[in-house]
Formats: sequence, C-alpha cells, structure tokens
Amino acid sequence: MPISLTSSIPAILASALVFHGLRKRSLSPSGAAAAFVVGYTTMAVPLVTFGVSLIVFYLTGSRATKVGKALKHKLEEGHQDAGYRNATQVLCNSLSAAVAALLWSALYARDSWAATLLDAAGVRVGAKVPYDLERWCPLTPPPAAALSRTLIFITLGELCCSPQTLCLLLGDTLASELGILSRSPPILITTLRPVPPGTNGGLSTMGTLSSLGGGMLMGVTVALTLIWQSIACRSQWTDVVVPLVLWGTFAGGLGSLLDSLLGATLQCSRYLNTTKRIVTDEGGAPAPGADVKVISGLDLLTNNQVNLVSSIVTAMLLGAVA
Repeated sequence: MPISLTSSIPAILASALVFHGLRKRSLSPSGAAAAFVVGYTTMAVPLVTFGVSLIVFYLTGSRATKVGKALKHKLEEGHQDAGYRNATQVLCNSLSAAVAALLWSALYARDSWAATLLDAAGVRVGAKVPYDLERWCPLTPPPAAALSRTLIFITLGELCCSPQTLCLLLGDTLASELGILSRSPPILITTLRPVPPGTNGGLSTMGTLSSLGGGMLMGVTVALTLIWQSIACRSQWTDVVVPLVLWGTFAGGLGSLLDSLLGATLQCSRYLNTTKRIVTDEGGAPAPGADVKVISGLDLLTNNQVNLVSSIVTAMLLGAVA
C-alpha cells in the first residue's frame, strides 16, 4: 500500500516519533514541532526509503546520545543529559534529507502535494517521470529520471553524519556522542596532540569506528528498503547493496572528519579548569573571571552551524560523485 498525502500513516508515524521524543526528553517542544514536519514530509513520499531511513537515524542517534550520559555530564559543562534537541538542532541534522525527499516526490509522484505545489507555482526542477517500481529501480533509473539516484545519495549523505544521514549526520552523532566515552584521550585533528574528551575537533578510535559503522548502517537501511519495495531493485540487488553500503561507510567517515576539522578551526573549544570540563554551547558563557583555557578554534561557528555546514557539504558531494 503506497504512502501518500491522503493516507494517515505518515501522520501517525511522525506523531509516534514526536511523542517518543517528548516522553524520553530527547526533543524540546520546538524540536518536536520541527521533527513532526520533517517526519511527515519524508514519510509521505511514496518511496519508503526516505521515511524508514529517517526513523532508523532518529532512533539510533537518540540511543547513542544517551549512552554513558553520566560520564559525559562529568566531562562537559552544561551537557544536556537526555540530548534535549530543539528545532534548530533538528533542522540542522535533517533539512537536506527533507528537501531531497520533497524533490523526489515532486518529480516522480505526480499526485503528490509537492508536485501539485510546484506546478501551481510554475516551478520546473527537471523532467517529471512517473515512478514505476516494477520497471525501474530508483537507484539505477533510466536517463530521464537520473536525478532519482542523486536525491537518494544526498539523503544518504546527510543522515550518515549526525545525524547530515543520513550518513553524515548519524556518523557524526555517533562519533561525537560515543567518542567521548573512549578510554584513550582523543587527539586534535589539526595538531594530532592529545586533548580533553569532548573537545571540538577531537578524534578517537571509538568515535571514528562509530562514524564508519553509522554510515554503514544507513547504507544497509537504504538498500534493504529499496530491495523490499522495488521489484526492479531486487532483480539487480548487487548493484543496489554494494554501492550504498560502501558510499554510506565513506560518507559516515568523511562527514565526521569534516565536522571535526570545522570544529577544530572555526568553533572555539574552552576548558574550565575549576571543574575540569569542556564548556559547551548549551552551558552558555563562563562567568566573568572564570579560569578558562582556550584549547583550539576561532569563535566563528556554533555546534549547530558546524553540523549544518558539514552535513550539507557531505550530502552534496555524495550526490555529485556517487
């Protein structure tokens, strides 16, 4: 049964995820509102790959945020115990994927609200080819529908990082949230010298492996949903599974490295000597006269802005080269 605007399934699923986030305190009220819009947008697309990937990304990222929260609270000043995400954080970690889903729906689902809206506005974004999952696979489409592959890889690239995938977002989220739990101190990507856990731009073995694993997980998720829904994809499953898993793993690692590079250079990391903890954006500015040491970076970007830039760059790069 296809998922469409007239179906209640997208609204039910999006509401369930929002309720879960509010109950677990992983979403603020504004974050819940943004999550509902993004969730409904992606799940209303006839190709379930977008919606299922977002669900896996959200549940995995939320779980990773809560692993070892007691230890992270000791290491980071102002750390949010439950990963309380607001609208800005939600959109920074999923905007590109939502836009890609909307474009796919507008181009290949003629009866979708996205297609109707663009037609009414007189906007043309490419050749509109009705999707036929029995005749062509969205990952290996005919030339007239070539943008379908690009949009899928853009989605994969975003969600792999933080979350910015899907691969970039999930990989970065896992690297940031689980890397801080590594037993060995991280090293700064720009100097390769040890830094306190939680430092922006810090690399650890656990964080790096987590980012690669997160990207691989999203690649597997996208591949399985395509094979499950499309007869054409099943008939050429190796051409679907292999590139998605490999590119997903690559995007998870690349997104995490790019996020670390931006964090080490354009985001200021400060260490409060009195509490022996990293000062986070959520913790606010230290009190005047506080014994604070600047570890690295210029105070130009916030953590949300770093996530947004790295996720967009990774998503666009993957869409262009994969």
